Amino acid sequence: MPEEVNLSKEEILRYSRHLIMPEVGMEGQLKLKQAKVLLVGTGGLGAPLGMYLAAAGVGRIGLVDFDVVDFTNLQRQVIHGTKDVGKKKLDSAIETMSDINPYVKLDRHEVALTSENALEIIRDYDIVVDGTDNFPTRYLVNDACVLLNKPNVYGSIFRFEGQATVFAYEGGPCYRCLYPEPPPPGLVPSCAEGGVLGILPGVIGLIQATETVKLILGIGQPLVGRLLLYDALGMKFRELKLRKNPECPMCGEHRTITQLIDYQEFCGMPHQEGPQEPVYDTSDIEPAEVKAKQDRGDKFTLVDVREVHEFQICRIPGSTLIPLGELQKRLNELDPESEIVAHCKMGGRSAKAVDFLKQQGYKKVRNMKGGILAWSDKVDPTVPKY
Repeated sequence: MPEEVNLSKEEILRYSRHLIMPEVGMEGQLKLKQAKVLLVGTGGLGAPLGMYLAAAGVGRIGLVDFDVVDFTNLQRQVIHGTKDVGKKKLDSAIETMSDINPYVKLDRHEVALTSENALEIIRDYDIVVDGTDNFPTRYLVNDACVLLNKPNVYGSIFRFEGQATVFAYEGGPCYRCLYPEPPPPGLVPSCAEGGVLGILPGVIGLIQATETVKLILGIGQPLVGRLLLYDALGMKFRELKLRKNPECPMCGEHRTITQLIDYQEFCGMPHQEGPQEPVYDTSDIEPAEVKAKQDRGDKFTLVDVREVHEFQICRIPGSTLIPLGELQKRLNELDPESEIVAHCKMGGRSAKAVDFLKQQGYKKVRNMKGGILAWSDKVDPTVPKY
């Protein structure tokens, strides 16, 4: 017979504000204690998710993450503090969640979720909460949840906007019903390049946590077949209806995807096992080489394709600001016969600039690898990182 689950005297006191609500009560709190939830990511969305799911008394929470805490995380990832910089995010998150609620069992999965391990990891949990920030992992989480018949509580954020819904639940749509194909690589900038209001993941993460608790308790109306959109600048919520696509290759009537695939290849992205610098073609130039060219007095144009507000944060001496979006109309400022080196924050936008200039007939154009962040790391540490 299964072991009987009860609440201790201390737990009854801790969850008293739940217990006096008829929608939760003792029965609901015991459901929470017996629940097993997998949280993929302990970053912007994962921070409020982890803290509030632990506080609510979800009995077992699995955490998937392989990253370390960076200073740039602290503006939004409130589960980590200044003292945690350089520490594994799993260590920091578990320390915070254990302090919030020592009665919660926390599982460590210090790996990148892949096609090889996703089914094995997810199989042991009742609900999966997607706190990731990249397309390959979102498709991977979705497909694994559909194959294993597990609800996928989804959220995403960018700049001032966020969205949330519940996929793969009781005949509802899956992520592929909403996004059948991933966008071309580089079309949608990451939060590292486009930025995100630090408060935004708190709002979306708490919506995901609320949906998770509702699913466990079996109360209310879950966000199934409904995509909740949030605009922080306008302070507006609106809702879009989502319908299950009968032709969906993952959850449709005639499924064509029956196993996990190569999601990096599906999204047109290079393979990587952990945080790495972007890999570009042979036209890349290292920041140290650019500095050497400056020191030698070589004639070349260093073009900064970031935005004006980024240029105001920090800049490389001698660089010329031409934001990527203005490059086409400002081509007359660049000599097609001279050597040009483009850079941005991390290397992604400048790679696009290099490709565009080559298409326009510019022969001597190169991309500075790693952008101004790499310049700060490898050439001039006085340049602020952001």
